[in-house]
Amino acid sequence: MSTTRFSALAGFLLLQGVSGFYLPGVAPRKYVHGEQLMVKVNTLTSDLTPLQFDYYNIPFCEPKGGEHQLPENIGEVLAGERTETSAYQFHTNVSRLCKVACRKTWTPQNVDEYRDFAGARFRANMRLDNLPAAELVVFRDQYGKEFVSYKLGYPIAEVSGYNSSKFYINNHLRFTIRYHNVKPTGTHMDKIDEPGVLIVGFEVKAKSIEHRYEGKWDEKCAAKNTCELFTCDPSRGPDPNAPKLQLRTHKKQEVVFTYDVLWVHSDVKWASRWDVYLQMQWQDDEIHWFSIVNSSVILLFLSGMVALIMLRILRKDLYRYNQLEQSEEAREEAREETGWKLVYNDVFRPPSHATLLSVCAGTGVQLLIMSVLTLLFAALGFLSPANRGSLLSAVLFFYVLMGVPAGYVSARFCKFVKEPNHFKATLMTALLFPGVCFLVFFLVNLVAWFKLSSTAVPFGTLIVLMLLWFGISLPLIFFGAYLGFRKEPFSVPCAVSAIPRQIPPQMWYMSPWVSAMAGGLLPFGAVFVEVFYVLSSIWLHQFYYLFGFLLLVLGILFLTCCEVTVVLCYLQLCCEDYHWWWRSFLTSGSCSFYVFLYSIYYAYSKLQMARALAAFLYVCYMFIVGFAFFLITGALGFLASFVFIRTIYSAIKID
Repeated sequence: MSTTRFSALAGFLLLQGVSGFYLPGVAPRKYVHGEQLMVKVNTLTSDLTPLQFDYYNIPFCEPKGGEHQLPENIGEVLAGERTETSAYQFHTNVSRLCKVACRKTWTPQNVDEYRDFAGARFRANMRLDNLPAAELVVFRDQYGKEFVSYKLGYPIAEVSGYNSSKFYINNHLRFTIRYHNVKPTGTHMDKIDEPGVLIVGFEVKAKSIEHRYEGKWDEKCAAKNTCELFTCDPSRGPDPNAPKLQLRTHKKQEVVFTYDVLWVHSDVKWASRWDVYLQMQWQDDEIHWFSIVNSSVILLFLSGMVALIMLRILRKDLYRYNQLEQSEEAREEAREETGWKLVYNDVFRPPSHATLLSVCAGTGVQLLIMSVLTLLFAALGFLSPANRGSLLSAVLFFYVLMGVPAGYVSARFCKFVKEPNHFKATLMTALLFPGVCFLVFFLVNLVAWFKLSSTAVPFGTLIVLMLLWFGISLPLIFFGAYLGFRKEPFSVPCAVSAIPRQIPPQMWYMSPWVSAMAGGLLPFGAVFVEVFYVLSSIWLHQFYYLFGFLLLVLGILFLTCCEVTVVLCYLQLCCEDYHWWWRSFLTSGSCSFYVFLYSIYYAYSKLQMARALAAFLYVCYMFIVGFAFFLITGALGFLASFVFIRTIYSAIKID
């Protein structure tokens, strides 16, 4: 019965990871014929650099009286999202061709700045009805098979060849708005007495056209819709034979921006309008299932190893050791055959830097609970991609609130290792991970400020982060530590001797670093496929939506870390080496080292970052991710080993 319930729950989470995207209360917006629509512009992004820039860093057309839209949540600010109004005018169900947005005269400095953006392959992002603009692209695999997919935004320039220095300005945009007709239903929707449409698709296609006109340009013709261009006819559209507008570096240049608006009826329902963004060509469900099967095989293998140790070896050893009627020679023989029992007076001896280990364990528990809660809410559909920044906001929110278990776990182990300075231990718990992240993040922020990037977090947001850290997280950690220090220390079955036992010489493969690095391979093998998709969604600016898969893989990772660490810890004790404390943390924590190395390989093979600054920022961001991963997996391995050792030594009878 329990297996059936687990399967049903796993299936439910997987389905929710595909179909649940909208927060409760999010309702569609109906537009009536001729109603003016608000088109928003977002940041400029590129696959070649983590830096993002404001849309109007490039001298595009700006609306009169345009305003900057305040971010909806702190996650949007941390993600570098900047939203502003645009000069493009849309009206419901009104198609137009060759409408002039504006005419710009770029200075040589503007031209050179544009060339830098074009060389870095930046794309401009826009939104309509909270739906991102996407370009329809065609991929070809190694066998020549075509795949049709969408890519967010549009390229600001067309490049003549991949490594060419010749750029063409994409100054003409064709917008295709897909809509679904709705009839009055007498509900709470806007303007229920009139028929309307729901927007279910927003596509954009960029093109370069060297526009020509006669005489002197009338600056007011765009507002009056009276501009006449030889290369773009309002009744037929752009001239297909018109030459492209080449970017001329170090020279003054005139650019006329035009656009088309096409309204196309679609049978897509409003609730399914995100499907085209979420079902990207690079996200294949079969590959995710293969990853889960692969991880499950590894988990089953390790479970068999643990079962073998617990049910056969340990059970046999304990039975022979606990037979009181045996002779003293037989008991000594049993002890010599199983060396893990010989170190019972030293196995609970506190290690060096025991306070730091306790702090790392508490911080790892905090990050562990934060990760599980975030993925659980995402899998259930509470973190919608339509709500920008919601995922990052949830991560920050859950991290701050999980200060209580962090302080509690850290305090329990600090009391166990007899740490006299409780205040220092608690303060270290509050400062370890946020302090490291803040230093790295502040360094990245200085670079972003210097480059005038929208990735730079405003000073006011930094103050808010500091208030969350010291105003909420710190008191919660101290409260958790207060509860932990009030508890009695962990009871252990074996007393610690006054004189440490000498550890016999070990084989090379049992050295701490070799066993620790070997222990991280299996957990990494269980998750590396999913790591690829997560990295692609972050750095290639795609939407990741298979949170059900990710939650399942995360559970497999946690079990794998625990079982690998328990097996290696048992082998270490059999070699009469009782220094298991830090080694158990490093054994499972070394998985983060492989994740970090894989992220470097991914950047080299997929992102093709040509500039050292972009690579430096990428390494800084991945260092924060790797450090968090190290604390999570390390804490899991350490706690599993602690429980395992208490269990096996509680089962033997000590004279």
